Amino acid sequence: MNRKILIGVAWPYANSPLHLGHLAGAYIPPDIFARYHRLRGNDVLMVSGSDTHGTPITITAEQLGVRPEDVVQRYHESFVQSLHGLGVSFDLFTHTNTENHWEVTTNLFLRLLERDYIYKASMKALYCPVDRRFLPDRYVEGTCPFCGYEDARGDQCDRCGKPLDALELIAPRCKFCGTTPEVRETEHFFLDLEQFNEPLKEWVADKDYWRPNVRNFTMNLLREGLHGRAISRDIDWGIPIPVEGYADKRIYVWFDAVIGYLSASIEWARNRGTPEAWHEWWDADSEALSYYFVGKDNIFFHTLIWPAMLMGNGGLQLPHDVPANEYLTLEGRKISSSRNWAVWAPDYLSRYDPDPLRYTLTVHAPETSDSDFSWQDFLDRNNNELVGTWGNLAHRMLTFAGKHFDGAVPTPGSFTDLDQEILRTAEEAFGTVAQDLEACRFRAAISKVMGVAREANRYLDAAAPWKLLKSDRERAATATYVALNVVDSLKVLFAPFLPFSSQRLHEYLGYDGDILGEQNALEFQENDHKHLALTYEHTLEGDLWVPSQLPAGQALRKPQPLFRKLDDSIVEEEIARLHQAAEE
Repeated sequence: MNRKILIGVAWPYANSPLHLGHLAGAYIPPDIFARYHRLRGNDVLMVSGSDTHGTPITITAEQLGVRPEDVVQRYHESFVQSLHGLGVSFDLFTHTNTENHWEVTTNLFLRLLERDYIYKASMKALYCPVDRRFLPDRYVEGTCPFCGYEDARGDQCDRCGKPLDALELIAPRCKFCGTTPEVRETEHFFLDLEQFNEPLKEWVADKDYWRPNVRNFTMNLLREGLHGRAISRDIDWGIPIPVEGYADKRIYVWFDAVIGYLSASIEWARNRGTPEAWHEWWDADSEALSYYFVGKDNIFFHTLIWPAMLMGNGGLQLPHDVPANEYLTLEGRKISSSRNWAVWAPDYLSRYDPDPLRYTLTVHAPETSDSDFSWQDFLDRNNNELVGTWGNLAHRMLTFAGKHFDGAVPTPGSFTDLDQEILRTAEEAFGTVAQDLEACRFRAAISKVMGVAREANRYLDAAAPWKLLKSDRERAATATYVALNVVDSLKVLFAPFLPFSSQRLHEYLGYDGDILGEQNALEFQENDHKHLALTYEHTLEGDLWVPSQLPAGQALRKPQPLFRKLDDSIVEEEIARLHQAAEE
């Protein structure tokens, strides 16, 4: 049955380029998931965009002495280029500074206010006497009261993940001048999370399919009890409060950004000329399933705050799953944008191909615990597994068939037990890999696919068709046919993970068009900001997640290697780049 699958992807702050931590935590996994579901014939809507209103943007703008709009423009374009270059197939990648997003956010704010889920109250806030302003949460740093981390932010601790109020910080300091701020009174709007504590408990109770780290973190906070959380701030950058008398305040970013999933879906529908189509993925009575791919630090906002907002609005789908990832470290150290200890996506793409990174980050996906990226491991994965195991298998069989069977898939004779075993192995993988992908177990899925490639190499070594060309040409033809069919199956199994090399292989095997049908990349302008949208038009009917149907006699095209073997020297060179950048 065709399903509607909504995929919401974390909104990156438009204040620095994407790095490997972002890609491993929130961008490569949903693309794998989206590509798989498209192959199954499901209707996927994958949306995200640049978060333009966060205090990280205003902090960067103040540090650079430019307008927030200038920072947003620069990094939104960088995101578009990097995500497109890595093959992250958004149906819409937009941003939160559109008229559409402001309208949807304002309407949801007013809806919750009318239904008494938002209230006004005075609160104590930190005020910098030197800079003479109230300090938004991220303008304050200090020691986490829960784990003792000395560089915790005023909204959340990056080490333990606990959401914070800036007033809870031990030894707070202004991020800009280092002054100890004063505590002053200010009036704000609050989301009354306490009203949703019990409904959220009931909703989470049956989510035993969630990742343990996500479910345990969520349930622990619900047991402690949720309290009202301020959703406005004393700042001048962001969406204005739609209530008279509060012109000097703005809707705070954490409330604004999660609404982006809804506003982006509405924008996507309007762009296509079907303005009501978004309802098919969002209405509570639809059979759509919604998934939210985020990092560890965003669990609270997607398993508690966003569901509470959706409950308060009424009539909209609650998340089906929030497969949040833990952190990715780099060469054994925490990735840090401020300390420039990162591999930036634009830099990576300037030197290497996208599929080897997608593969390495999936093999080491931090699904249940932190994992590490090292350049030595990247080199080994590329040269030993992609080049040596998978790429070599595909290339040598295409080359062999091209040379000895007139550039076409040979006609087989009768199958031996050995032939049937490897064909069955490839066929059964479609079921086991699908189970992992649907449960968001991407590490397990890619391991199984590469395992089939290893089995195919063992089959080929045993069948050795090159030894039989003169003594038993029919047997050589049969083994070649079997190997090419397994390669064709592997092409589909690898397609969600390695879209670029899988598409090239699709063409080398003699097929026309895209594996998924016709793929159109659309880049367009709105209010001087670039958008990225990818649309899919299936030229084939039904489920494409099926074993090979490569026919005997199909003409093959002359292949090129699917992957480049990398020189050992890149490890030392890349580590040197890291240290040099961190010292600048």
